[in-house]
Amino acid sequence: MSLLVVGLSHRSAPVSVLERAALSADAQIKLLQDTVAAEPAAEAAVLATCNRIELYADVDKFHAGVAELSTLLAQHSGVGLEELTPYLYVHYEDRAVHHFFSVACGLDSMVVGEGQILGQIKDALATAQELHTAGRLLNDLFQQALRVGKRAHSETGIDRAGQSLVTFGLEQLSSGAPADAWLKGKRALVIGAGSMSSLAAATLARAGVAELVVANRTFDRAERLAALLAEQYGQRPAEQGDLDVLARAVPMESVPGELTRADVVVSCTGATGLVLTADLVAEAVEGRTGAPAVERAADSAAVRSGLPPTSVGSEDGCPLDLSAVQGSAVQGSTGFSVMGEAAVAGMDAATLEQHAAWVDNGTVDRREGRRTPEIDTEAVAALAAAAATLGRVPERRRPEPVAEVPRPQPVLSLLDLAMPRDIDAAAHRLLGVRLVDIESLAEASADAPMAADVDQVRRIVADEVAAFDAAQRAAHITPTVVALRAMAADVVASEIARLDGRLPGLDDKQRGEITQTVRRVVDKLLHAPTVRVKQLAAEPGGAGYADALRTLFDLEPETVAAVSRADDNSPDGNSRDEDSAAFGGLYFDRENFDSKNFESAENRGRA
Repeated sequence: MSLLVVGLSHRSAPVSVLERAALSADAQIKLLQDTVAAEPAAEAAVLATCNRIELYADVDKFHAGVAELSTLLAQHSGVGLEELTPYLYVHYEDRAVHHFFSVACGLDSMVVGEGQILGQIKDALATAQELHTAGRLLNDLFQQALRVGKRAHSETGIDRAGQSLVTFGLEQLSSGAPADAWLKGKRALVIGAGSMSSLAAATLARAGVAELVVANRTFDRAERLAALLAEQYGQRPAEQGDLDVLARAVPMESVPGELTRADVVVSCTGATGLVLTADLVAEAVEGRTGAPAVERAADSAAVRSGLPPTSVGSEDGCPLDLSAVQGSAVQGSTGFSVMGEAAVAGMDAATLEQHAAWVDNGTVDRREGRRTPEIDTEAVAALAAAAATLGRVPERRRPEPVAEVPRPQPVLSLLDLAMPRDIDAAAHRLLGVRLVDIESLAEASADAPMAADVDQVRRIVADEVAAFDAAQRAAHITPTVVALRAMAADVVASEIARLDGRLPGLDDKQRGEITQTVRRVVDKLLHAPTVRVKQLAAEPGGAGYADALRTLFDLEPETVAAVSRADDNSPDGNSRDEDSAAFGGLYFDRENFDSKNFESAENRGRA
């Protein structure tokens, strides 16, 4: 069996596709159940966040696994397979492990270095364990991914390379100003009470908002979150900061009224439809300003109509090359009149005469051919006369600056972190509204600077991938070693029973001493080959040592397979120790077994 991941993320697909492919909690459960029911897959786990959907599986065939997982993703996401396929990526075996560890460290996140992904990985593992779709491989993979992510954040400065999606979104709302200073004293509304919404609420509370309202369809969850926020951030002593957050919960029906009071709104729910429509936002703006909300496009046109014109009359038939006159580097910036002094400076007399006639609505035949000395003389005379009158030679003027359309400060700032989106994208066209959503965050983060610590995290990921691969290769031989020890235990038990028949006079103490001696001899004989074969199996290309061990000791394949099935079906999904009594009861000293060279399943499964 081998690890396979099929998925799509903000790096491979546009936000519009991610939005349509988003999986609800029920859809994730059904996807997991259908995946393990499919022939190629034995284990499955789903990592679904606001900017990625990935299906992890332990498969026995690569091509069949890719086809099956892609089809299942399309079925449960509701996006047709033909439409979804161009945006899917596939990682297999070592590349799949490397990808997942990079995701856990925040290297593949929309905001590099954000740590929220660790909580999402933990939730994905918990769901797979609850549904019994995660076996030994995925349990080991997800547990180690959590350790790798924690190591990256504790040993490097990857946190400086980026922020959480919430903080990044709030800074986009504040137009790059420090989010804490911008949020101080504002009234905030958080819609939703899940992990992302809770993070947003805590971020807003730490920033010192004056009021924090939590709305959720399940009112009890909103109440619990509000109570927690009030306990942690409300009425704090002066020496701990100047925070005095009033947190309260409201039902979803109260959102329209709360919108008219809020300065900042963060929404992240699991709703499949819009939570805030453009009309609802417009009503909130009208309730705050007392004036009807209008769209930016209509308002901009009205303002532009009151600005001074940049040209007079129609430009049809103008003898000038307007694009050359208005846009050339020689003439300077655009925005001046094509009939003014700046436009005609440097013309020859013939072109100047044509242009003057056009301005006066006259008609003058174009003059073809080369310039003549007479024409140049006339032009020089006209220039001299102008200089005598003005006292200077006319110069090309810089155009007057174009009046900018005034933009009012937003009265309502909206941050939509849901996928699919909670807030109608049309709301961004309303004057007084600033909307930041997943799509705009993706565009803003594309040029975000990378910290030097990213290279160090990449080295950590590479080392951890190598360690995971070695552990998996070593684990591959474990069933063979357990089967060998089980066979040895059977041999010892058979020989002790035969000895009892031949020496019936032995008392219990004597029989115990003999039994212990025989077991100790077998342990010592098996110790060196089993430890050594595990060391060799952990190296690249070491999988063949398991086959050699089975051949040398004539182990039944079905016995080894039974041990593997017992490992995979263990309650915690982890491999059982080699000293398990379930396979014979042959005692051996764990210290002699050299646990340093092969850590137990208990240690491998610890988060």
